[in-house]
Amino acid sequence: TVAAQVLKVLATNPDAVVLGGSGTPGALPNVALADRGYKGRIYHNHGVINKDFLRVGGKSLEGAMAPTGPVMVAEQLPDSNPIKKVALEFTKAYEGAFGVGTRNAFSAYSYDAYLLADGAVAAAAKKAAPGTAEFRQALRDALEATKDVVGTHGVYTMSPSDHAGVDQRARVLVRVEGADWKLVK
Repeated sequence: TVAAQVLKVLATNPDAVVLGGSGTPGALPNVALADRGYKGRIYHNHGVINKDFLRVGGKSLEGAMAPTGPVMVAEQLPDSNPIKKVALEFTKAYEGAFGVGTRNAFSAYSYDAYLLADGAVAAAAKKAAPGTAEFRQALRDALEATKDVVGTHGVYTMSPSDHAGVDQRARVLVRVEGADWKLVK
């Protein structure tokens, strides 16, 4: 139960509440707030972006907002968004293998890591033999030289001082509407 925490929050009469839970347990505070009549904005983090969170929270989640990678709402992205094509291709392949509605942010992160590693390994293999110190250095150099690799979650451009390599295109804001995630425009 989160009744005590929710009552303390409600006593302050906030305009908005930011929740830091993840997975299906992240729905519990949102449900408790809704059950007690809270009408302000509720914000979650990336960790709740999955179908089970929506199932567990049900109608209590309507209007809740969270950031996520673009892949989770790929169909709703404008055609001009460079991530849309890759995200839709990934979704088609993933759901083709695992079933409709199985897309998730975590598998897409792994796919993006594969895209980055695939290019870097190919470049490093041209400079040194795998398993050597020279190969490891060439691999790091290749990763840090990555430019404009379009993935499911972002467009990656790495450098020696930026190993995340993403910009504002790597996140979107979504709202729960009709038991699904809708892109906030």
